[in-house]
Amino acid sequence: MSEASTSTPSRVVLAAYGFSTGCTVRTVEGGLINQTFRVEEGSRRVALQRLHAIFAPSVNLDIDAITGHLAHKGLLTPRVVRTVNGALCTVDDRGAAWRALTWLDGSTLHRVARPSTARAAAQLVAKFHRAVSDLSHTFHFSRPGAHDTPAHLARLHTALVQHVGHTDHQVVAVVGKAILQQAESLETLPVVPPRLVHGDLKISNVLFDARGEQALALLDLDTMAQLTIPIELGDALRSWCNPAGEDAADATFRADVFEAALDGYAAGAPDFLTDAELGSLVLGAQTIALELAARFCADALNESYFGWNPHKFPSRSAHNLARARAQLAVSESVHTQRVALERAVRARF
Repeated sequence: MSEASTSTPSRVVLAAYGFSTGCTVRTVEGGLINQTFRVEEGSRRVALQRLHAIFAPSVNLDIDAITGHLAHKGLLTPRVVRTVNGALCTVDDRGAAWRALTWLDGSTLHRVARPSTARAAAQLVAKFHRAVSDLSHTFHFSRPGAHDTPAHLARLHTALVQHVGHTDHQVVAVVGKAILQQAESLETLPVVPPRLVHGDLKISNVLFDARGEQALALLDLDTMAQLTIPIELGDALRSWCNPAGEDAADATFRADVFEAALDGYAAGAPDFLTDAELGSLVLGAQTIALELAARFCADALNESYFGWNPHKFPSRSAHNLARARAQLAVSESVHTQRVALERAVRARF
């Protein structure tokens, strides 16, 4: 159980969606940001989520509009369930926003054990990108700077300076300095036009069938935004190609999984990406891995954002330090294999 599963929906929240006190509420494990519950009563099932404070309630306007477009295009997608009063969300007595989404049967994964999994996920992502490419949408909610790599590196530097009294500062500083050192030689991503994208394509945000073979839908849509493909797919690839897991000591970047993902995307949307986008996919994966390493490392000292798993780690700081080490290892692995990985991209597009 993660820290994010410690709160449960109140009677007021459940009633807002027409559920009685006799409904069944089960925690959905694995969410890093939003708390998610499966609420069931009779034939009704919804995914009820308590939104993290980083997301304003207006994000539901974006989700409602974009998922409506996806559904019109024939893609399976969770849809926002309105309250009994017709609202897109409700607020509890503590001021927290809650929303309900249609429940989709399937399974979620937290690592890619087989290249075929990445192939299936990438094919779905390609279909998603193509489906929304003709949608003109002005976002009601956005997170400026979510992938401002220099800013995240600067925050890491600040955290290392400001938290010298932290119990774990010495061990965190070793990792932090390694991240900042690698960043000194990191190339800047080329400028390419933004597209409407998912924004957080870690493998746990892809819903699969019960056997984990067919990718059915994309989940956790709060992060949808106008971003570039190198950032969008770079985030996906640094997640999918590390089968060890996001906080594993033996994290790496597997070329065979990368190649399978390329095959899947090419099958789902051939001739969709530009040469500039394709040419920056590998650098995008390294950049996002290093950016996340900086974010996790900073939070190992700030202890203000990411949740943690108390069953695996003794503290929030320890868990985020493990995440930082893993993402740094992924970034280093991409850098080491860069020539071969870029050759694989050119061979498929």
